[in-house]
Amino acid sequence: MAPAFEIPRRARAVPALLLAVLIVLAAALLAPAPQAAALDSPARCGALAVKDGALVSAKTGKPVVLRGVSTHGLAWYPQYVNDAAFKKLRTDWGANCIRLALYTEEYGGYCAGGDKRELMKLVDAGVRYATANDMYVIIDWHTLSDGNPNTHAKAARKFFATVAKKYAKHKNVLYEICNEPNGSTTWKQVKSYAKKVIPVIRKHAKRAVILVGTPEWCQRIDQAAASPLPAKYAANVMYTFHFYAGTHKADLRKRLNAACKAGMPVFVSEYGICDASGNGGISTAQANKWMKLLDKHHVSSCIWNLSNKAESAALLKPGFSKASGFGYKNLTKSGRWAYKMLRAHR
Repeated sequence: MAPAFEIPRRARAVPALLLAVLIVLAAALLAPAPQAAALDSPARCGALAVKDGALVSAKTGKPVVLRGVSTHGLAWYPQYVNDAAFKKLRTDWGANCIRLALYTEEYGGYCAGGDKRELMKLVDAGVRYATANDMYVIIDWHTLSDGNPNTHAKAARKFFATVAKKYAKHKNVLYEICNEPNGSTTWKQVKSYAKKVIPVIRKHAKRAVILVGTPEWCQRIDQAAASPLPAKYAANVMYTFHFYAGTHKADLRKRLNAACKAGMPVFVSEYGICDASGNGGISTAQANKWMKLLDKHHVSSCIWNLSNKAESAALLKPGFSKASGFGYKNLTKSGRWAYKMLRAHR
């Protein structure tokens, strides 16, 4: 006998449909969020090497691309060397590399009356926090106003002997032996300097990747390509190239493209999306063209700089005084571009 009152089939289907929707939503909420572990990282790739002009994992031989952030001068902005800031860059931004800029000649620099003990503590802290957050870390001997790296070659040898011995067993440490040779400094002089410093590092860190600067603020990668270091010094060595998108455009991209096509091992250890002074207007259009070229050749890079300095290149707004916990609203135009770019490459 038929029931006195029967619920229509469409009405009966509603609870089932609702239950299905709730199950899907619950699965989405409970699913783990995408993790930064998908990035090329020390845990995933181990120690790095250079093979056929490319940065690779020493254990698998597969290409590795580092995309990260450079600090400003450690003597001037030491507060950003902290675990929370590095963790933010790693897990939220998607950076897998941090560059520690240790100025040499500028005020407070390592070779200009700065407190060497405190500066070394900052380098050590930077390596420690990078390691804890599964990031590669570049120890950058940040020559600039000294022009010719041979000016402080003796101090450089002593410094790199110390850090290379200390971090010989670290798989995530790279050594940048001179930032931006400039002025009248020639490639021949830079090569002479590299031949003095590389053996000091190799005595302890026998296979670590070493970055060598090139003349004219690291723009003359063509000179290094035409006359690279002799084989005795060249193992696991890359040559640095810098650009600022507001100043450097198609002509300089052609130079980089030619070097990469020739098999030159290139690392863009510093770049910005403003003009070369670190200030001035932002050019996201040119910056995007640069990124397209770097992606094409799998070139690693670090953007300048993690600070709240009142300049276009700074990633944090001048009014943001915290050393960590920076959200999107606390970022400058450069910072917002970098944040979006790094997350897009996760």
